Amino acid sequence: MIKTRSRKTTRKKKGANGDGTLYERKDGRWEIAYTVDGRRHRFVSKSRLEVHRRLMAGLKAREDGLHLQPTRETAGGFLRTWLPGMRPHLRFSTWIRYEKYLRVHIVPAIGRIPLVRLGPLHIRTMQERMLTGGASPTSVHHAQAVLHRALEDAVRWGLVPRNVAGLVRPPKMACPQMRTLSGENVASLFEAAVGERLEALWVLAATTGMRQGELLALRWPELDLDRAAARVTATLTPGPNGPTITEPKTARSRRQIALTDQAVAALRRHRTAQAAERLQAGPAWVDTTLVFCGELGRPLSAEWVVRRAFRPLLRKAGLPAIRFHDLRHTAATLMLSRGIHPKIVAEMLGHATVAITLDVYSHVTPDMQREAAQLMTEFLG
Repeated sequence: MIKTRSRKTTRKKKGANGDGTLYERKDGRWEIAYTVDGRRHRFVSKSRLEVHRRLMAGLKAREDGLHLQPTRETAGGFLRTWLPGMRPHLRFSTWIRYEKYLRVHIVPAIGRIPLVRLGPLHIRTMQERMLTGGASPTSVHHAQAVLHRALEDAVRWGLVPRNVAGLVRPPKMACPQMRTLSGENVASLFEAAVGERLEALWVLAATTGMRQGELLALRWPELDLDRAAARVTATLTPGPNGPTITEPKTARSRRQIALTDQAVAALRRHRTAQAAERLQAGPAWVDTTLVFCGELGRPLSAEWVVRRAFRPLLRKAGLPAIRFHDLRHTAATLMLSRGIHPKIVAEMLGHATVAITLDVYSHVTPDMQREAAQLMTEFLG
């Protein structure tokens, strides 16, 4: 039962356990008061709708057995407490992204707002602030996802009655720009890479579609050059003390990949060159069994590979500036455009389903359909 009184009311009645009272104060603000298990809870706001929602949430929480804990903590204070507790549950690189979204975007926008008063309009304001500041819709989408995960815990812990981040529609994410190399471009890349220390890395990336982390975590025992095969069992990720080899992100990422003759030849040359480096380094060599490593055997930083090796190679080959990940897109596009079955391409890429492959590389499917129609015409003709 909810009782409503105006500011003219001077007598206040004490409601029964679970009853709620909503009334307008002399200063024009609205106040609710409700009793749960003998404890009286109060909430004041300029918005009558907001205090009414708070009252209903409090009474519903009582019915569900989730008694909201009274707190004056701000949203920023809660998020700064919540983030360290997520460290054991996230990859280090993911945790770093969470920390950046909170520090750069979320806390500056909503950090001073009391946690219990956080509403959908505050989330909209955060979105607009990010977009006005130059953030992409994708970044806004990810930031809101981080906040949503944090508020899910706040609801579970009885700090807020609902997850307001789920009440606001995030902006539509922009499709990432995919830039691929043609067959002629790949040939130019391989030609420019001849004699380079990481020649085999570029050949593998452009012919197998392996991810950068998978390539940098590849070990010699996982290669069978006689059978032209490679097994993907790990990935290289950033860590607090440098690059760290970890388990693949998904079960599908564990896979076996067939190697081209070009890749096998490049890997044989690379193995010979690495053996010479190992002899020259002597006791300083760290035996990690990594295929692609530093001059002393230690793991390579993904950032170093792009900045100090990949970009200079593109300039040397006279090719446009692309991301390392675009070599993966290049391999998939070339395979699909040459008529290789999408199921095989999906297995090589480590996609969970063929649908993902066809969705990501939908720009190739029109040509595949035209070729299929031509084959049917020739067959039936």
